[in-house]
Amino acid sequence: MVLITIPSASSSSSLLVSQHRKSNSLPLLPVFTPIKVKPTLAAAAAAAAAAAANTCAMDYFSTVGIVTERIRRIRRWAVSPSSDNQTVVTVTTTAEDGSPSISNTASSEVVRNFYDGINRRDLASVHDLIAHNCVYEDLIFPRPFIGRKAILEFFQKFIESISMDLQFVIDDISNEDSSAVGVTWHLEWKGKPFPFSKGCSFYRLDAANGKRQIVYARDCVEPAIKPGEMALVAIRGVTWLLQKFPQLAD
Repeated sequence: MVLITIPSASSSSSLLVSQHRKSNSLPLLPVFTPIKVKPTLAAAAAAAAAAAANTCAMDYFSTVGIVTERIRRIRRWAVSPSSDNQTVVTVTTTAEDGSPSISNTASSEVVRNFYDGINRRDLASVHDLIAHNCVYEDLIFPRPFIGRKAILEFFQKFIESISMDLQFVIDDISNEDSSAVGVTWHLEWKGKPFPFSKGCSFYRLDAANGKRQIVYARDCVEPAIKPGEMALVAIRGVTWLLQKFPQLAD
């Protein structure tokens, strides 16, 4: 095999060529000696793209193992036994003042009440479900929303920008853990599925002052543009790039 190394454009070093005879019956073959050059981002990116293209098939098969492991992890979630779509319901347990008794409410019911309040555009009912220092991550935004005030301001803008006909529908929700809840959901427009609206969310809850509140939340929403296997190629390329040139991550 002949090894050819192409130096970067900024390098003025030339290829060193030596002659090597493998056997008496074979002609002289040029052997190119690699030269260490200082990598640049452009050269590294080009090399990453070439390596990713040549190993795309290998990526596909290696992904099978990753997907299998993820399926095993998903199956560990304790979800409600029914697989039918579940609309959001409000809790019936009430306190002396007539408000829901949050301290006696399961974490999954707190999350259901949260979606119910958003569907009814009633942020007042959502206020006490969110901890004062809650952190909410919606992954389509560059930064998380920190604090109850910032979160409620975001949802105020959200409900003002959509119609009452657009509603959240819970597909499945975990109900075994007292402090963590996973939810899969989608949006419906007048009872019909809304395009590109599937999502999954994670909520962590804590009890404070007799109330069970959301202290952390993360939303992952279905993307409108789906790159398919090209996403695997991109991940492979970036991984290769960082492995070869870890200083690029700084």
